[in-house]
Amino acid sequence: MRWIWIDRFLEFESGKSAKAVKNLSTAEDHFRDHFPGYPVMPAALIIEGLAQTGGILVGEANQFREKVVLAKIAKTRFEREMFAGEQLIYQVEILMMRPEAASVLGKVFVGGVQTAEAEIFFAHLDQARSKQMFGDHNFVFSGELKYLLGLAKVASQTGKDSPG
Repeated sequence: MRWIWIDRFLEFESGKSAKAVKNLSTAEDHFRDHFPGYPVMPAALIIEGLAQTGGILVGEANQFREKVVLAKIAKTRFEREMFAGEQLIYQVEILMMRPEAASVLGKVFVGGVQTAEAEIFFAHLDQARSKQMFGDHNFVFSGELKYLLGLAKVASQTGKDSPG
């Protein structure tokens, strides 16, 4: 199963905000079972996409000196279900950034209409403590998401949409 729930970054403003896209395809495993004949994106995976967008924004603001861990989803609201064939736009902005934690407000848009919103809190763990508690293999921000971020930064410097 795929663990990265964004396809690419569209915009990235260090320490402030990020915008990412997720194209929902019937080829994704979860649509087979959720629900047969009515392919709905599971709400938990939509929240995970927002959390990944927000987590990479928070991590990058600290130059990835510390591990960013999802601590709490304070509130969530969904306006409707999201289906295979739709394109989700995740917009995330930092609300609060402290040495021990951060919070973001994430919004999901489909066709320019807001379909969901969540306030997400992250904890910061120093490298030694995070390795001791979780090991490096449990952090998605060390690989593909950093690569996607790099593509977004290159695109913003050239003034073009990130490839993808």
